[in-house]
Amino acid sequence: MPLFPAPSYDSAVVALRAAGCVFAEDEARLILGAARTPDELTAMVARRASGVPLELVVGWAEFRGLRVGVEPGVFVPRRRTEFLVERALARVPAARVVVDLCCGSGAVGAALAAALDGAELHAADIDPAAVRCARRNVAAYDGHVHAGDLFEALPARLRGRIGILAANVPYVPSDEIGLLPAEARDHEPRVALDGGTDGLDVLRRVAAEAPDWLAPGGCLLVETSERQAPAALDTFARSGLTAELAVCDELFAHVVTGVRP
Repeated sequence: MPLFPAPSYDSAVVALRAAGCVFAEDEARLILGAARTPDELTAMVARRASGVPLELVVGWAEFRGLRVGVEPGVFVPRRRTEFLVERALARVPAARVVVDLCCGSGAVGAALAAALDGAELHAADIDPAAVRCARRNVAAYDGHVHAGDLFEALPARLRGRIGILAANVPYVPSDEIGLLPAEARDHEPRVALDGGTDGLDVLRRVAAEAPDWLAPGGCLLVETSERQAPAALDTFARSGLTAELAVCDELFAHVVTGVRP
């Protein structure tokens, strides 16, 4: 049941529609459910109408059935990334050690841990805000979150033991950042978006070191674009991984998987 009278809902819908929110009714319901007072409701609607992503307004994002906490300055998990989780579980359904690299909010790691009962979960990010956020989201799974640059952040004891290495690396080419929707361009950290000149700089670094960290039969998974997929596949193969591309047309998701022989 709504916390406030119907006119508050109606006013919120009108304001969100005027701001261009396509799903104004659904968004108004979510905001009403999160607001604790009429004044907070007014402020939250105003933030959303000004272009702040809905997830940052209400403080959470839905990801593979989980409510993942998000906060300003942290990358908001995308529904299309659920496909990466599905591919990981299909490839290594009994993984005992899972790493969520470039973890952001920790959504991928949390989703994997929720599906893999008892798996040892580690996550890492270079951004302190992401590390703080991820620690809250993986706490329920006894997950460990490390601060640092890619593999440098991980405990050395994980080398050669990782069954699933999910690396949702930034892959937007630097000169295309300005073309992103304002919700991403203006409200998400550039370090979580910018993949360098061709968008593959971080992917190359991860692929180069991944074979040393994966267990035999373990897999590295990254999300990429349709345009970048051929180069990503070649990069994985050059690193000694058996590479394949999976595509989900419904989510417009492209996931490259590399398996250590």
